[in-house]
Amino acid sequence: MLSYLALGSSPIDWCEENYDFSPNIAEFINTISNILFILMPPLLMHLHTSYAKHCGKGINIIWLLLIIVGLSSAYFHATLSLLGQLLDELAILWVIMACYWLWYPQSALPSGWKNIPDGRKKFSNVFIVFAVLTTFLGFIQPVVNAFCLLLLCIPTLVLMVMQFKEEQTPRMNNLARRSVGIWGLAVTAWVNDRFFCPYWSSVGFPYLHGVWHITIFLASYSAIVIFAYFDVKHHRLDKHPTLKYFPLDTWECGVPFVFVQDKLEAQEGKRNA
Repeated sequence: MLSYLALGSSPIDWCEENYDFSPNIAEFINTISNILFILMPPLLMHLHTSYAKHCGKGINIIWLLLIIVGLSSAYFHATLSLLGQLLDELAILWVIMACYWLWYPQSALPSGWKNIPDGRKKFSNVFIVFAVLTTFLGFIQPVVNAFCLLLLCIPTLVLMVMQFKEEQTPRMNNLARRSVGIWGLAVTAWVNDRFFCPYWSSVGFPYLHGVWHITIFLASYSAIVIFAYFDVKHHRLDKHPTLKYFPLDTWECGVPFVFVQDKLEAQEGKRNA
């Protein structure tokens, strides 16, 4: 375990020149670019107060895990230690598994689980078991983490598409396009930093992994909002979700969040309006 803590013990080294800005931080830009993971979740937690009130406080686990992702990633890039790499990858894995645990759609359940009492809840526990097992295996063989994260990308996108097949509204469609578009930018930045480092170093911008941190956070929290919205819409039939934006609801480039009311209260509000 002591070898895991050693500076530079990770086999991964990103394009940014090590100790270029500070003698104490290996990759300075890659470290500070995690700032959104740390600063934004408290705001998102506040914006989703109505969601937590009506649907449970499980969503706050997601926001707290995002903070852990940011802290773990900052530690990894500051030290380039193997422990930092493992914490970074495992924190991301747990965010994905927690989202599956909370919001895996009933329509996507395997056929054998759909008719079981509380089948959706019981099936969701599979993801926690998977996360625990992967965490254990990841410390034994770190490549397991990267493989599992890659494996989970495609089903996550498929589940999002399935949600939109059941219902489409202009505002939700815009948010989905925004999330997928930013996700595409994030992946492009990651690939360029990983595989085309000599070119980006030659033009004086070896910081695309920092761009990845910013864009993947924006894409991820937008996707979380989408899954939370559809979970209320499809599985909490006595509640009414509304997609809103902060600071101005009419400005769809702001911060999206899900506002939840009792359905009768929402209907009464429409009549009064």
